[in-house]
Amino acid sequence: MNKELIINEIKRTALDNSGAPLGQEKFSKVTEIRKSDWFGKYWVRWSDALLEAGFSANSYNEAYTNEFIFESLAKLTRELGHFPVSGDIRIKAAKDKDFPSHSVFNRVGNKDFLINGVRNFCSGNSEYSDVLNFMPNVRDITVAIESAVEVKKGYVYLIQHGNRKEYKIGRTNNPIRREGELSIELPEKVEPLHWIETDDPSGIEKYWHNRFASKRKNGEWFDLSVDDVRAFKRWKKIF
Repeated sequence: MNKELIINEIKRTALDNSGAPLGQEKFSKVTEIRKSDWFGKYWVRWSDALLEAGFSANSYNEAYTNEFIFESLAKLTRELGHFPVSGDIRIKAAKDKDFPSHSVFNRVGNKDFLINGVRNFCSGNSEYSDVLNFMPNVRDITVAIESAVEVKKGYVYLIQHGNRKEYKIGRTNNPIRREGELSIELPEKVEPLHWIETDDPSGIEKYWHNRFASKRKNGEWFDLSVDDVRAFKRWKKIF
C-alpha cells in the first residue's frame, strides 16, 4: 500500500461525496484501506493525509457527516459507560486527532438532538445495540418543563410522488392539511410514507436533508433508495 494510491483514493472518494473528503473511519469502510496502512508510515494524523491530497483544514471539518458524528458519540458512550458530557468530548478529541472537536458537535445540534441522533443510530445498527443501555432519557438531562407549559409539536414527513423514485422531505405542524395541499399542487398522486413527531421539526428536517444531500434533486425533493426510505421509517417520535 503506497502513498500515491491512498492519496488517489482520498480524491476519488471525495469526488463521490460532493467534493468533501471522508473522515478516517468512513474512508476505511469505503476503501478497506486501514489506519495501519498509513499511520506512522506516511502521516501521523488523518488531517495530514487530507492536506497532502489537496484539501484544506476547513474542508476536512466539513467532511463530518451526522452519521459519523453519531457513530463517534456511540463509540465514546460505550467506552465511558455513559453518554459523554462536554468535558469527555474535549478530552477524547485531545487524545484522538480523528475524533471530532466539541465545536463540531455544537454545530450539529443541542444535547437533546445528539442524544436522539445516537439513539436512533444505534437502533438502526445492530453492532451498537449495547450502547442503548447507556443512553439517558432526554427528559432526565434537560431542565424540567412546568407541566402547565404545552410543548409545541411538529412533524417531519416523507412522501412519494407517483410511481417514480421521487421523494419529498419536509416539515409541518398539520400533516393532514399538508398532505391535502401537496395533492392539489402535484400532478400525480402523493403517498405519505412516514411522519416523525418531534418538538424540533426544523432540526430533524435539517438532519435528513444533510444525510441525503448527495441525492437531492431540487428543493426538498430527493432520489432515494429502498434502504434510504427504510432508514427514515425507523425514526419514530422524538422528544
